[in-house]
Amino acid sequence: MIKHSPLILLLLVLLPLAAVRAQTAGKITLNDAVTMALKNNLGIQIAKNNVTIAGINNDYGVAGGLPYVNASAGDQEQAQSIRQSFANDSLNKSTNNAFSNSLTASLNANLLLYNGERVVTAKKRLATTEVQSKQQLSSRALILINNVMLKYYDIVRQQSYASTLQKSIEVTRQRLDIVKEQQSVGVANNADLFQSQVDLNTAIQNFQAQQLVVGQGKTDLLTLMTLNPDSAIVVEDTIIVDSTIRLGAILEAVQTANPDVLAADEQITISKFIEKEIGAQRYPSLYVNAGYNLVKTHNSNVNKVTPLSNLNYGPYAGLTLNIPIFNGGVYRRQEDVAGINVKNSQLQKDTLILNYTSNAVKNWQAYNNNLSQLQTARANYELSQKLLDLVKQRFQLRQATIVDYKNAQQSYENAGYILTNVSFAAKAAEVQLRRYANQLTP
Repeated sequence: MIKHSPLILLLLVLLPLAAVRAQTAGKITLNDAVTMALKNNLGIQIAKNNVTIAGINNDYGVAGGLPYVNASAGDQEQAQSIRQSFANDSLNKSTNNAFSNSLTASLNANLLLYNGERVVTAKKRLATTEVQSKQQLSSRALILINNVMLKYYDIVRQQSYASTLQKSIEVTRQRLDIVKEQQSVGVANNADLFQSQVDLNTAIQNFQAQQLVVGQGKTDLLTLMTLNPDSAIVVEDTIIVDSTIRLGAILEAVQTANPDVLAADEQITISKFIEKEIGAQRYPSLYVNAGYNLVKTHNSNVNKVTPLSNLNYGPYAGLTLNIPIFNGGVYRRQEDVAGINVKNSQLQKDTLILNYTSNAVKNWQAYNNNLSQLQTARANYELSQKLLDLVKQRFQLRQATIVDYKNAQQSYENAGYILTNVSFAAKAAEVQLRRYANQLTP
């Protein structure tokens, strides 16, 4: 049975009819990004074409179970000269350019009755191949959604840190204004003024560098969406982490719902069918054939015994039995190789499950660890804001030095950086876990 996540089923069915809301010069949501990526991605289009091809091939005719019907016809005109000599010279015959015409037509039908169930097995293999192609399409879609979501949330992360740097610029500018006011009344020196100006310039440079990171992230997202990389888009969102994921449910879904694992399982079935098809070559094949033949010949008056015309026509029917007796053991060796391929398919599935299980456990560890850090990071960020406000007030009252102000400001920037990184790391681990379980939705 084919298993897809609700998002993949919805998007892959409705994409040709969907009106994508995202524009190349406006706000774009995660839903917009995923929908447009699935709609435009060339790899998805190739996978959909492969599904169509597998569906076309899933037919009894391709499996060899339908009759073959052929019709043929021919019309041959011939000119020949005849020289006949006998002991009795009076019987000698000489004819030049004696014309004859031969018209032939036939209708033939051939139907396989039995060949060791090779046709039935081939049809099952083709049906399983079609199912496998759909699983491979789901896998491609799942990976694409995973990549789009990670890049989208990475942009949100980088923009969040840029906002922290922007606020830091405002704080540095306020510090510079305070120093200027203090200098105007003679309670601050040029060193404090110059240091504040240098810090402001550095903060602006850091913000500009962060804007470059954000811009390049948007370019990567546009590339995943198969859009013009220099298009202007606006991303406004927050990172919200789902804290309800359970490892046991994820590990169970890896084996029962992951499209790569399901496709590997279908490959085992396909390999078994191939083994059975090869084994069927050692069995007798029985065919029934029937048809209708017509042969009409017209000759010139060559001699008294050659007929001027001849017409043969009528139906025929019969059975053909092919019994393979010995072919050097080729079929046996092919069957042995096919049996090994079945074992290899099982080993590949086991390897896939092992790798996905290992990755799921590692992502669960990262997810759990970052969730536990997240609450502390939020509290730290709020405390750093309060500390910065307090030190700013104390600096205005000349109760804190410029070094105290800079340290509080640096603590605020670091706390913002840690909070955005921990939030993103937890969300990235969540996205990966849902990908392994085929539960990925934006």
